[in-house]
Amino acid sequence: MTKKMQIAVLFGGVSSEYEVSLMSATSILSHLDPEKYAVSKLGITRDGRWLLFEGENALLTEGDWTADACTTPAILSPDRADHGLLIFRPDGVERRRIDLLFPVLHGRNGEDGTVQGLFELSGIPYVGCGVLASAACMDKEFTHRILTLGGVPNARFVAVKAGEAEAPEAIEKRMNEAGIAYPVFVKPANAGSSVGVSKAHDRAELPAALAAAFREDGKALIEETLTGIEAECAVLGNDSPIASASVGEIEPLRELYDYEGKYCDDTTALHIPARIPPQAAEEMRRLAVRAYALLGCRGLARVDFFILKEGNRVVLNELNTLPGFTGISMYPKLFCHEGMEYGELLDRLIALARE
Repeated sequence: MTKKMQIAVLFGGVSSEYEVSLMSATSILSHLDPEKYAVSKLGITRDGRWLLFEGENALLTEGDWTADACTTPAILSPDRADHGLLIFRPDGVERRRIDLLFPVLHGRNGEDGTVQGLFELSGIPYVGCGVLASAACMDKEFTHRILTLGGVPNARFVAVKAGEAEAPEAIEKRMNEAGIAYPVFVKPANAGSSVGVSKAHDRAELPAALAAAFREDGKALIEETLTGIEAECAVLGNDSPIASASVGEIEPLRELYDYEGKYCDDTTALHIPARIPPQAAEEMRRLAVRAYALLGCRGLARVDFFILKEGNRVVLNELNTLPGFTGISMYPKLFCHEGMEYGELLDRLIALARE
């Protein structure tokens, strides 16, 4: 009988995307083959406590997974001799060896290189991008700068620190120098799922938009408004990454494709394949792989674009190194659309991590 691989799935986290992580983890846990994998479920609460969760998966989204009856304090040890978890049982410490880590942590403290640093210290292979690529893709200012140096079209922007918010005239001067006019999108430099993102139509709306962004991060980006179709491409691989054969289109049914539109209501329609010219889709796939390589990504990333109304020009918006894996998330949907089963996609990600 083949020995099962010991996998730890990490979820939750001190992040504004805590609930999304629980939804993604529930979906992933339900698709990991129990004949291949022995799974330890390691959760991180909103306030940063680490707990081994031994309850039913449904509790992650339909109940209180942190209840004492379902959890035991546990941590991932940075000591390579442990190569796994330290579980603090009432009668002593249990050491559980782990062969592979599968982080399902979105946003701050999960997708930004912080927890990846702990993974590196532990010496345990893990799914997804490394420390530098995770940090560079999470910080949208650095993403923009690297893409620009690499010749990948992206939006014009101005980065603003929280201490600069009291000088709107100086900010507008920088906007003018960068060729950015109202309306603009204002977003936290380090956040995902459109948390803290808003649109400022004029100077009067800019302070409130910046304040919303600064609630999530100490740095905000002011980006030019790009008018066109929002589309996404999935990339899979390490040294020879591939882009999904199809690309997907996001059709927001209100002005801003925000957190609620992505996960909480029915104000967004998804189209696979995207309703764009074939040459635009092919350019998206090419630029997605190019950006993935420039930023040093490995394992997976979802790459988001705008297809501009004028000339169908393709402009890259951002890369997500741990994209959503919920039932409505674009990343798994794109590969499933071309015939790859959800469980097979997880197998591929695990194999890439072991590589």
